[in-house]
Amino acid sequence: MVGGQRTAQRRVTSSFPEDRSLQKSSTYIVPCFLFVELVIMAGTVLLAYYFEYTDTFPVHIQGFFCFDKSYSKPYPGPEDNSKAPPVLVYSLVTAIPTVTILIGEVTSFFVKTEGAQEKTIVTADCCYFNPLVRRIVRFLGVYSFGLFATTIFANAGQVVTGHQTPHFLTACKPNYTALGCQSPLQYITENRACTGNPYLVASARKSFPSKDAALSFYSAIYTVMYITLMFRAKGTRLTKPTLCLALLSLAVLVGVIRVTEHRNHWNDVLAGFITGGAIAAFLVSCVINNFQPAHLAAPTPLPLQRPEAAVGIPLLSLPRVESPLEKLSGLQAPGLPYSEVT
Repeated sequence: MVGGQRTAQRRVTSSFPEDRSLQKSSTYIVPCFLFVELVIMAGTVLLAYYFEYTDTFPVHIQGFFCFDKSYSKPYPGPEDNSKAPPVLVYSLVTAIPTVTILIGEVTSFFVKTEGAQEKTIVTADCCYFNPLVRRIVRFLGVYSFGLFATTIFANAGQVVTGHQTPHFLTACKPNYTALGCQSPLQYITENRACTGNPYLVASARKSFPSKDAALSFYSAIYTVMYITLMFRAKGTRLTKPTLCLALLSLAVLVGVIRVTEHRNHWNDVLAGFITGGAIAAFLVSCVINNFQPAHLAAPTPLPLQRPEAAVGIPLLSLPRVESPLEKLSGLQAPGLPYSEVT
């Protein structure tokens, strides 16, 4: 009985790192993840759901000019008939960053030396969080949060502005005779001016900013910054720019298709690019510190002891002349290390 307990204990201890220098104790990582981060993530997903699939937030009813050519483009058909349908856009937005981060983190984990790896987090001597799993969960979790945040910002902008699509009047089908439209300069503000399908009319009032453009550019910028900051192997001088330009080209292509199919105006697409790019840049630079691990403070070097002068020989002390290269390196030296994001 005693021998069996010792064998089981050896198995448990052998599955965790034995080197205590590679471990770091933390009692706040699990409560913070369960009661703070998961709650924020659940609230973000719930808010995105209400914006996307419910009428909790009604769209602002904006007026229009009679016979306005800017909103009289032909109806392009349902979103599924687009050359860049939402199913394809959302699949690429989800799959490309996920696969890239998984490949990059697994490769980096097996290539880096032990001294360059993050420490294993130990909580209450029972829970061991491997650095590989922690980094994957951290980067994908932040990406998922930003994805839903981008959706919320785009939907909120569409609901607040109520800016019409280029095919708004085609979907609205206003009765110009009943509205008394005699001049193109006449402005219509009646809520019941449209006689078309109410669902198509409501969708045609959501154009600014373009949600597809915002999501595609958010995904591209996040992935491009990850590739640029993490992949530092030799021989990637042309590989990284090629991958980054390909991802950015796909995001721009989505916006171009939205404009050419008369689903969005060019300024709607540009606003979507700015929204998605700003959220991605903020999360990468301010939340996860450019995908870099925590920098450990270097030990303070011991003061150099001045050698004792030989007996009978005086020791001359010459003034130290500082080189311009030393000044430059001092200006480029990093400041305080970033705090680790758990």
